[in-house]
Amino acid sequence: MGNTVVRSNFEWVYTDQPHSDRRKEILAKYPQIKNLMGPDPHFKWIVSFMVLVQILSCFIVRDLPWKWLLFWSYAFGGVINHSLTLAIHDISHNVAFGNKSARWNRFFGMFANLPIGVPYSTSFKKYHIDHHRYLGGDSLDVDIPTDFEGRFFCTPMRKVLWIVIQPLLYVLRPLYVNPKPITQLEIINALFQFSFDLMIYYLWGLKPVAYLIAGSCLSMGFHPISGHFIAEHYMFLKGYETYSYYGPLNLLTFNVGYHMEHHDFPSIPGSKLPLVRKIAPEYYDTLPYHTSWGRVLWDFIFCKELGPFSRVKRECELAKKD
Repeated sequence: MGNTVVRSNFEWVYTDQPHSDRRKEILAKYPQIKNLMGPDPHFKWIVSFMVLVQILSCFIVRDLPWKWLLFWSYAFGGVINHSLTLAIHDISHNVAFGNKSARWNRFFGMFANLPIGVPYSTSFKKYHIDHHRYLGGDSLDVDIPTDFEGRFFCTPMRKVLWIVIQPLLYVLRPLYVNPKPITQLEIINALFQFSFDLMIYYLWGLKPVAYLIAGSCLSMGFHPISGHFIAEHYMFLKGYETYSYYGPLNLLTFNVGYHMEHHDFPSIPGSKLPLVRKIAPEYYDTLPYHTSWGRVLWDFIFCKELGPFSRVKRECELAKKD
């Protein structure tokens, strides 16, 4: 590592993202993959159970000392809340009720949002479409860090801070990079969320509300599960902009680790993504992948070649609306 230098800019490419072409090629060879597309009948019940567990947890933690409340927020509630953010990710692709019931998916996303403590679901949907359509697109894909992030968070300690404040950056970055008008559904999402928070506060006091919000912030910051934020698209090997993770934490995260497969087939529920790799192994087994999100965090922090600049960027033409 002694001769390496800190990356000073993004990896600019002048090609289209690879997922569309690979999807066409795989479907031509394995048309049965189309049978995996569509809603997952078990998904909505799993998510509903998780929401109910968090509501029950609010009752249980109402009298805990603050130190134990924060501990359980990080170790238990935060894991569920982070998993719910990934459920919302799947819901944004209409896997709960299908494409023909898009509005039901939007309201179910608001329901899954409740334990997270702050309105998130509708805004995520609005920007996540661009992440798939314009992967790495300059000023379009808000998953890409800003130039300031790349220049400033370039030492191990600063990269640790960058990971800790990831939740804040994911809120602020879209407002700077690609601001969009607030929609009616976002207002409904906020009213629904804050009404729930007030109800929890009225029933059991401040601590359960703090348990929910602290869990969301802590689990999306410096937490083993949050390794997926970096594992998915940060360029650990030159020429590769998307990576899958094949490890046990997929069991807690709706298989978000199967990220190469997800970008190839975003309409396939997370529960069925392992079948994509099983059907078409020659397309995935030869690609680099991660086996540990903890190792991803470690390498990102201490490797001089890795940092917020370790992303592929491209110029994308804004698609015309029908």
